[in-house]
Amino acid sequence: MSKWFPGRKLSWVRLSILLVIVAALAGGAVFGWGSWRDHQEASERQPWSDGYVDVTATPSFPFESPGTDGPKNVVLAFIVGAPNHACTPTWGGAYGLDEAEATLDLDRRLARLRNLGGSAMVSFGGQANADLALKCTDASDLVSGYRSVVERYELGSIDMDLEGELLANHAAVERQAAAIATVQQRATDGLDVWLTLPVAPDGLTSDGLHAVRSYLNAGVALAGVNAMTMNYNSGGDQSLIDTIRGSLSAMQLQLRAVAQESGMPLGDATAWSRVAATPMIGQNDVRDEVFTLADARALAEFANERGMVRLSMWSLNRDRSCDANWPDPKQMSDSCSGVDQGDERFAALLGSDRTGEIAQIAGAPPEVDPDRSPVVDDPETSPYPVWNAEAAYPAETKVVWRRNVYEAKWWTQNEQPDEPVESGAQPWRLLGPVLPGEKPVERPSLPAGSYPDWVKATEYRQGDRVLFDGLGYEARWWTQGESPDASLVLPQNSPWRPLTDAEVAAALQGTGAQTSS
Repeated sequence: MSKWFPGRKLSWVRLSILLVIVAALAGGAVFGWGSWRDHQEASERQPWSDGYVDVTATPSFPFESPGTDGPKNVVLAFIVGAPNHACTPTWGGAYGLDEAEATLDLDRRLARLRNLGGSAMVSFGGQANADLALKCTDASDLVSGYRSVVERYELGSIDMDLEGELLANHAAVERQAAAIATVQQRATDGLDVWLTLPVAPDGLTSDGLHAVRSYLNAGVALAGVNAMTMNYNSGGDQSLIDTIRGSLSAMQLQLRAVAQESGMPLGDATAWSRVAATPMIGQNDVRDEVFTLADARALAEFANERGMVRLSMWSLNRDRSCDANWPDPKQMSDSCSGVDQGDERFAALLGSDRTGEIAQIAGAPPEVDPDRSPVVDDPETSPYPVWNAEAAYPAETKVVWRRNVYEAKWWTQNEQPDEPVESGAQPWRLLGPVLPGEKPVERPSLPAGSYPDWVKATEYRQGDRVLFDGLGYEARWWTQGESPDASLVLPQNSPWRPLTDAEVAAALQGTGAQTSS
């Protein structure tokens, strides 16, 4: 007699059915628990959108003012090796980290972005120039190069953009992965690492898969993989948005397979949360590929449905319609999208229902004076001259006013930088706060004899340069008897313009002249 069913004979048929039911219930419980854990892990981060900003592009994009010209989350691009010193990080090979602050006010603008509730990460690599790991072969120097950027900008997230020569160089990729693993391990406040890779219609390329495996094998905890959904050049009849959706679905399966190989399996929802996408808005480099406003809406809907945490775009510099002076709408521009956007912005469409932010180090909140005491600017601790109502300021002149730095958009006089004016008529652009420990920026001066002294009776033609009261000027057109210093008061009417700092620095090369405040 069975102890489970007293008074009845044991039926092997009933027992078999019971065992199947118990196994199914147990399996369902395990599956349910796994599915719950999968969705819990996938929802740990609030979805956000961001946009890449080409830091060295002209005109400069005002990323420091979120909510007016762009989203609150930005990716500053690109850090690469210096042309003559591969282990030294530079912005686009043109500015060292200190030079970027002196010339572009980058640190100041980043501080303003964060004070206004924005967040940022820095992207290493890119298509042009060379990432540090491509030519920097000393492991210690490579780690130091990456760490100097992370520490200077107090980053909680970085973006590793692997393309072209670097992506194809497996030794360099493995060298980079090892260095980033060390940087991440030494980051006391944590560091999110995103891999940005090109994709084909069928997902990551073999080189891209090697990069993902290299990072995982090096011990890097990847926040996710960001697909460059652009320039497919597939030549098929499929629409661009369908190609993008297909490539992202393929990449998600690839990430699950690679994770399984590494002994760290990912559930379906978690894998989707590790997938990000960066389309090239508007006209792509491939003439037949155009990412439209409708495509942006469709991609945002797809990303939200799948649970993709991050959605980006290249680039915020391009998020506007080209004007009539752009000669070829099928040629990709660095400063406009190539499509008629009307009043819409790709950043807003891609950011629909995405309220999160890039992981970052929680900094101290801006200081607030409870007594609202008047702010007094000290020339000794101000990087630029303190604004003066009686002085005239040509375009691009920088001043300090109430512990903030402003840059003139056009010639201005007696217009207080923080005074409210009619919409669009404000002559000053706020760059950000005066940073702790700042001193007056040293500016190059020209020694006597660098150029001829200005003489009232002399005729000057366009391009002639002179010295006047120790300052250098260049003639804009033919002139005689018109003093160069008039350009400081009425620059639009003067035949003279002051030399820029860059022109003065170029003139000083080989002279041994000193800089002065």
